[in-house]
Amino acid sequence: MKIATFNINGIKARLPRLKEWLEETRPSVACLQEIKSQDDGFPAGEFEAIGYQAIWHGQKSFNGVAMLVDAKASFTGPVEVRRGLGIDGPNDGEGEQARYLEADVNGVRVVCIYLPNGNPHPGPKFDYKLAWMERLRERMAEIWAEEVPCAVVGDFNVIPHDDDVWSPKAMASDALMQPESRAAYSRLLADGWTDAMRTLNPRGGVWTYWDYQAGAWQRDHGFRIDHLLLSPELADRLEAVGVDKDHRGREKASDHAPVWVQLRN
Repeated sequence: MKIATFNINGIKARLPRLKEWLEETRPSVACLQEIKSQDDGFPAGEFEAIGYQAIWHGQKSFNGVAMLVDAKASFTGPVEVRRGLGIDGPNDGEGEQARYLEADVNGVRVVCIYLPNGNPHPGPKFDYKLAWMERLRERMAEIWAEEVPCAVVGDFNVIPHDDDVWSPKAMASDALMQPESRAAYSRLLADGWTDAMRTLNPRGGVWTYWDYQAGAWQRDHGFRIDHLLLSPELADRLEAVGVDKDHRGREKASDHAPVWVQLRN
């Protein structure tokens, strides 16, 4: 079973690239973030045409998450379990942002998240990021208590270690690298979840994001913020992880590259 996460940065703008990646790499489950589409505008038919069943949680112009499952490979699901964490956005009257989607696929619980960025720091957006992370931790503990194999994947907007970024100094003031952000991420791992990429690449140096500005892609000035966390049941099945880096260099690409984990059956 291959589970992937991909911050697509606008599903309509990147649809040709997204379908290209799906057909070339054929993940069992693809979790998408920043679809930037309302529910009624989600292009589900485009994915059905290439053998993927979809569920999604959209929002106008911002955020939004989705999950695609390879029906051609006879994977069952996605059977939605939950959408949203019940935590309002940082602005009064804003309501909940579309950042969380949870479903069962072939006996595995898959959670797709788009964690708040938190900039500017300090401020209400950073406070919201930390509150969201704490609520995520609570939900992950609830899933843990169910004793179901689980993968929590997505854009966490956290750079966990200095060797997860091309220049710690360049990102030192960013919300992605603040001690509070890192500590909240570390607490998830301390609860027993496994960072799949870190486990198989303990020396770091693996990037999943390159900004559009300042020639970051051409200079390989990237960092790792897209993560795959596994429950013990899935960590025991961990076979391989990777970044489909070449897709970041294609025309009209997202600023993120797809990241995936391969699990033994």
